Amino acid sequence: MKKRFWLVSLLASLLLLTGCGRSLSDQSVLDNVKRTNTISWGVKGDVKLFGLIDVKDGQPKGFDVDMAKAITRHILGPTGKAEFTTTTSQSRVPLLKNGNVDAVIATMSITPEREKVISFSKSYFDAGQSLLVPKNSSIHSVKDLNGKTVIGVVGANSVANIKKVAPKARVIELQDYAQAMNALKSHQGDALTTDNGILFGLAVQNPGYQVRGGTFTVEPYGVAVNKGQTGFTKAVDKAVLEMQHDGEYNRLIKKWFGNVPGFKYKELYRK
Repeated sequence: MKKRFWLVSLLASLLLLTGCGRSLSDQSVLDNVKRTNTISWGVKGDVKLFGLIDVKDGQPKGFDVDMAKAITRHILGPTGKAEFTTTTSQSRVPLLKNGNVDAVIATMSITPEREKVISFSKSYFDAGQSLLVPKNSSIHSVKDLNGKTVIGVVGANSVANIKKVAPKARVIELQDYAQAMNALKSHQGDALTTDNGILFGLAVQNPGYQVRGGTFTVEPYGVAVNKGQTGFTKAVDKAVLEMQHDGEYNRLIKKWFGNVPGFKYKELYRK
């Protein structure tokens, strides 16, 4: 009898563990968010225009944040709730893979390397890599970077891109954009590089600096989800398409980028 009880207990424990495993990897995110009426999002907290913590209320504000709220409403209806966890370029994938959030919308470029471990929606924002330099800098394009020190951020693919276009440049990587901007200000580097939208946000915060060089890469941003969550990915794509058709997408583009000097926001409009 004791042996039989022990076997039953063991089987129950194994079933419980299996169930826990399913909740993290196999269970449908779409079913979960519909049941809870909530989508949890990973967003940036240090990137003006896309996701920046507002010191007045402690909440993230930006284009990505507004997109997340709108996508949530389109999937769950007007009473659907969007919850936010701030992330960095380095922690975006672990945050998603560990099940801490349902999706990440955080200036994340769709790349073949990332698609090996996570999935993406279709692109919702077409960025391109550029340069941020002091206004009196002699750097005007990537052609001027060889022999210079370029600052990037850990977890972004911009550093690898610089090594391709300016192989003789020295590259340093810092943990986030606040550190990277401080390094540029303290002359630890000659230029800061990442996607143009992020750089324009930094230029707004730091009037003595300027975005230059045009865009020398194509960086389509996608909503990141875990592998195998096809239903949820399709729901996100459908939501963004609806936003484009009813004009909501273009209104958000104008809201966040319409008054940014030098940013050609109308080129991002979608019909």
